[in-house]
Amino acid sequence: MPGSARGFTSISESLAHQDTRVGSMAKRTPYQERIIRDYYRNQDTILLQRLGDLVADLYLAEGAARARLWKRAGETLRKLQVPEGQVQHVVQSGDPALLLALLKKMLEKK
Repeated sequence: MPGSARGFTSISESLAHQDTRVGSMAKRTPYQERIIRDYYRNQDTILLQRLGDLVADLYLAEGAARARLWKRAGETLRKLQVPEGQVQHVVQSGDPALLLALLKKMLEKK
């Protein structure tokens, strides 16, 4: 393949380069492993913080931005394993105070 963007002369050479790149990305340093492990260990806390930020943003947002924030709030509640009925009730209400009350309840349990 003369004139290819990366200068590979054959498809097999291109695939060999791709395999090496993917293989080297899969190896993580101990530091990276610790960061990933800590993220998943603290995921609930991170999601609760995100939900708190969304509550504050919802009080200030209007229009399409508000709709996007409610969608993100619903996704965050699902990740926190809140029952679907409760998620739908809070999101459909459009009331940030209701979301805040739920967040307070969740923080008390933690």
